[in-house]
Amino acid sequence: MADHQEASVTLPSDPASVSAARRYVSDVMADWGLPEGADIGDAVRLIVSELATNAVQHTFGQSPTFTVDVCLEREERLRIGVTDSHPRWPQRLPAAVQQDNGRGMVIIRWLAAERGGRLSVTPTDEGGKTVWIALPWPARVP
Repeated sequence: MADHQEASVTLPSDPASVSAARRYVSDVMADWGLPEGADIGDAVRLIVSELATNAVQHTFGQSPTFTVDVCLEREERLRIGVTDSHPRWPQRLPAAVQQDNGRGMVIIRWLAAERGGRLSVTPTDEGGKTVWIALPWPARVP
């Protein structure tokens, strides 16, 4: 088994791409041996949904596409990155009672921390950013 596996997909910055990103990551995890119904699968799908939604909604049309990278390192750590070309990094917004959005990054951080993972953001050479989530991988790869 290889020490490192990767998969990647680039999608248009369109709301319909959020479910496509979630499906893609779910299929990749299944191919890499994650059992159906594994708790971490649900968390990862929610995280991908939030990150893809941010890439679509908060780039203000300045990122025509976003890319989802999935990496499995030494069958120990799953890394998922969502890259867009907008230079503004995600910000935690104040959670006003009437506010309908702005809590995505809080949800992502909480889900990652609950499963022993972490969130990070790195700049791209093109001036955008990648929001990464790293989680322990619970499944042995076939």
